[in-house]
Amino acid sequence: MRRATGARVHAEGVTLTTREGPVYTGVDFTARPGTLTVFQADSGGGRSALLLTLSGRMKPSAGSLHVDGYSLPQQARQVRRISSLGLMDDVNALDDRLRVSEHLSEARLLRMRPAARSVTDQAMEAADLAGLDRRTMVKELSMLERRRLGVALALVYEPRLLVVDNVDGGLSREHQADMWRSLRNLTDEGLTVIATCADAQELDAVAGPDTLGPLLIRQDDGTEDEDPAAGEDSEKAPTEEVIGIDQLLDHEEPVTDAPPGGDSPSGDGPAPKGGRHRGRS
Repeated sequence: MRRATGARVHAEGVTLTTREGPVYTGVDFTARPGTLTVFQADSGGGRSALLLTLSGRMKPSAGSLHVDGYSLPQQARQVRRISSLGLMDDVNALDDRLRVSEHLSEARLLRMRPAARSVTDQAMEAADLAGLDRRTMVKELSMLERRRLGVALALVYEPRLLVVDNVDGGLSREHQADMWRSLRNLTDEGLTVIATCADAQELDAVAGPDTLGPLLIRQDDGTEDEDPAAGEDSEKAPTEEVIGIDQLLDHEEPVTDAPPGGDSPSGDGPAPKGGRHRGRS
């Protein structure tokens, strides 16, 4: 498997607000290549939306976000090319009707660049699944094996940024630690990994100097610090863009293929909902 330097991710005040309210607010962090960054929130706390934003698959409504020098959402297409998703509900779920080998073959065929069959062997080894019988039906996998398979499928695309949602979901304490260890080992190869969880207790067992977090995801509504005496002047203050649900996925506006300053517009479709897993989705 080709080992490329991980991507640098820098966010300042990144916020997503819909008509239903804030999804996440004021996200500030820098992830260097070869690091593990962990965000923590309960279910419904904006975890998936944040990861989709950081990987160029969902538009923020405010803030500054750069991945490997590309500005989001303007250059989302380039960011999608260098990033991959682990398992994410309603985005790239595994198909229980398939065998592990069939999922791996599909991922290899969907790559933007041709690859030898060995790329799937290397991805499975990196995800700590080298000993798994690939004839196994997905429905027969344990939860830990399913999550690791999601990582392996994402690694088939040889990304520079890997985002993994809900790392601890459905796992015992022991298996949570195993999953964190697998992700931590990937950063030793130079990959940038950003993950989310509800419970980060087992992260402590594997965290090192290159681990950032857990960082709490905020959902401030922006009303706590308002001055009721501000009167009409408050209406003149700049406000965040409020995005409708139909505008969230990054496919409504053209994005550019060229680095900043280029003029070649292009577009890309939305991430698929459900169905077979696609780490590049």
